[in-house]
Amino acid sequence: MCLALPGEVVALLGEGMARVRFGETEMTVSLALVEEVKPGDFVVAHAGFAITKLDREEAEATLQLWRELEAAARRA
Repeated sequence: MCLALPGEVVALLGEGMARVRFGETEMTVSLALVEEVKPGDFVVAHAGFAITKLDREEAEATLQLWRELEAAARRA
């Protein structure tokens, strides 16, 4: 199973790359598939590529769902 997760862009690195924070982890991802991304934006990334932008509200709602799933899995 593969997952595409939302993360916050923390820095543009040039050459179409960005540093993106996923929780406590930061990764370098390609921005080749999305336009007009800037630090503070949220993107959904999969396999090293940002595949779409999310607005902050949508990203935070998605991340909250992940936290709830994680908590439920720990209780099971």
